[in-house]
Amino acid sequence: MKKVFYLKTCGTCTKILTMFELSDWELREIKSSPLTEEELEDMYKLTNSYEALFSRRSTQIKAQNIDVKSLAEKDFKKLLLEHYSFLKRPVFVTHQEIFIGNEKQNIENLEHFFNRK
Repeated sequence: MKKVFYLKTCGTCTKILTMFELSDWELREIKSSPLTEEELEDMYKLTNSYEALFSRRSTQIKAQNIDVKSLAEKDFKKLLLEHYSFLKRPVFVTHQEIFIGNEKQNIENLEHFFNRK
């Protein structure tokens, strides 16, 4: 399995996707093809945390008046399945590894991953 979950309207996602050779990766645009519970479970197995997958920058946090500090793991899971914008992106997933978000360290880890192939 090699999948990338991204949002096509996100300039940062687009920029990151162009940095790597992804011809043998499945690209999933999460707005038009939302995350399934099975896919979320696969991600959870690699992170042991739904919170790690959760974007604290989602516009839905304010729109739904969510107090992120009060959320438990089950709440993060529910929200991630409820609306695409709660997923931190992009997310690169293989059978053994996961790379979440656009932080500098994550991009460096992705570069290392693609250079060792």
